[in-house]
Amino acid sequence: MTAIGAVDIGGTKIAVGMVDDAGRVLAKMEAPSQSAGAWMEARQLIAGMLRETAQKSNRSIAGIGIGSTGPVDPISGYFGNLDALPQWSGASIVDDLADEFHVPVALENDADAGALGEASWGAGTDKTRLIYVTIGTGIGGGIILDNRLYRGAGGAHPEIAHQVIDVNGPACSCGLNGCWESFASGPAMARWMEIQPEYAGEPGLTARRIYELAQAGDPLAVRAVERETFYLGIGLANLVNLFTPDAIVLSGSVMKSAGRYLRDIYRVMQRGCRFVPLDKVELRLTSLGENADLIGAARVWHHRFAAIELGAQK
Repeated sequence: MTAIGAVDIGGTKIAVGMVDDAGRVLAKMEAPSQSAGAWMEARQLIAGMLRETAQKSNRSIAGIGIGSTGPVDPISGYFGNLDALPQWSGASIVDDLADEFHVPVALENDADAGALGEASWGAGTDKTRLIYVTIGTGIGGGIILDNRLYRGAGGAHPEIAHQVIDVNGPACSCGLNGCWESFASGPAMARWMEIQPEYAGEPGLTARRIYELAQAGDPLAVRAVERETFYLGIGLANLVNLFTPDAIVLSGSVMKSAGRYLRDIYRVMQRGCRFVPLDKVELRLTSLGENADLIGAARVWHHRFAAIELGAQK
């Protein structure tokens, strides 16, 4: 029997697994990205993990789908200038893995991979216009319009994280100030807490820890959560105003905690969506769980090579 080898590459970890045709993860492994070394070493690491998970699942590899932190070129199969993994920039992951395993290989930005997974096997299977947003160390998004993955000029991936919320806001890595990511990502929450006198120099602050403190009644953490809720709502309202999708699916490490505030986020969105039918836009959490990234990576392969229209396979 065969399955699709799935590779999810993030700035923190590499996850590799085998996924069957129903979107079930049969076996998986993880390794730290930053200790993987230069690309040739990382290539061998990924190849070894693919072989091991194939053996564990008792499946042969029919193809390989990859979702990766960007920028990536899904058409050529090359990494762009990766901020998180600069030593891999310019490598041809698609050609290298195709040569290694002699199977077809497909690559997409990890957020686009997530959108494909949710549209086919997750919370967006009944929607033809879907925006997938992942909120964690950064913010990413993938857009499905009329059952097709949206690509911009030159096949580019839209960078929803870099919509400017406040030009006088914090500096962003893109070169501007006040981007959504600089307000609403996990590290942005921690930075805001750290500049407050009560938490100056506090070690180990994370979004998860801030939400825990808020649940325990810490007044400053409550303010941080309210601030996060507001900026999540503003950014999502902008997306609704621009695309009026059927649904927005939220994922990522921050949403594991922020998910309980979904109604509050929606109320912020209502304030900014007067001229579009927000009542027809569903706000959902991912239904694919902790394996969402691997499932999305596998779906990249199906989307490219299996010629199955999104929404046709439930």
